Amino acid sequence: MDALKLISGSSLKENAPVVNVGDTVKVHVKIKEGEKYRIQVFEGTVIAKKHGGINETFTVRRVAHGCGIERVFPVHSPVVDKVELVRSGKVRRSKLYYLRDRVGKAAKVKEQIR
Repeated sequence: MDALKLISGSSLKENAPVVNVGDTVKVHVKIKEGEKYRIQVFEGTVIAKKHGGINETFTVRRVAHGCGIERVFPVHSPVVDKVELVRSGKVRRSKLYYLRDRVGKAAKVKEQIR
């Protein structure tokens, strides 16, 4: 078990993104097309964070053309190029799964004044 902690500790990203639940973020994802790589931006609200350490993930939700899309991103993945914070949200829950049932302005998260 100590060896696993050692390996996971050394392979963690030094500049891992700090995202909190309720934040609106832009996730820059590397996509391979043939031999080339391009970066695609996925913008949405962070509705969940799971696990911890090397296995840490966060779920981002957005609504595109009236259809809700959720993607789960590993924090320490080489596929995630960078994560930009657009606005920080003020929430009182650790999981915002209730936003799946909301439509329009009811699905918005209040902004946190810093």
